[in-house]
Amino acid sequence: MAARRFNPKRKIAPVSDSALLGSLAARVKYTGNPGHKRNPGNFGLTPPSSPRPDKTLCDGANISQREVAQQLLREGVRRGLISTQERSGFPQLIGAVSQNGIALEAQLENEILGTYHGYPMQRTDPLSSEVLRRWQEDHQ
Repeated sequence: MAARRFNPKRKIAPVSDSALLGSLAARVKYTGNPGHKRNPGNFGLTPPSSPRPDKTLCDGANISQREVAQQLLREGVRRGLISTQERSGFPQLIGAVSQNGIALEAQLENEILGTYHGYPMQRTDPLSSEVLRRWQEDHQ
């Protein structure tokens, strides 16, 4: 299997304004994607008609409820793990770390509603180590 390439343009923005981040965190919403769930019904999602075996599953990061995913999405924003790329005032990507230490990435689905779906990042993704490092720094 060929090595996976990751988009080198994905970068975390240098934002430290806690009021701005708090306001943004209150507006983002997790909707999910059934392709990243072993049990999409737990998230109120319909199973995909043709699942793709290459999708990473949230189950491996111990995320099996929408509320947990929503909390992680908002916490990632509060900690400033947002991408430099944005659309209509929402970051294209938001990073977070699961309770069992797995780096997560949420991707903007709807720039009008501010909705996202997320998934565990591959360990070989350079941005994964950046998300883990920054998440840990925020707790020190």
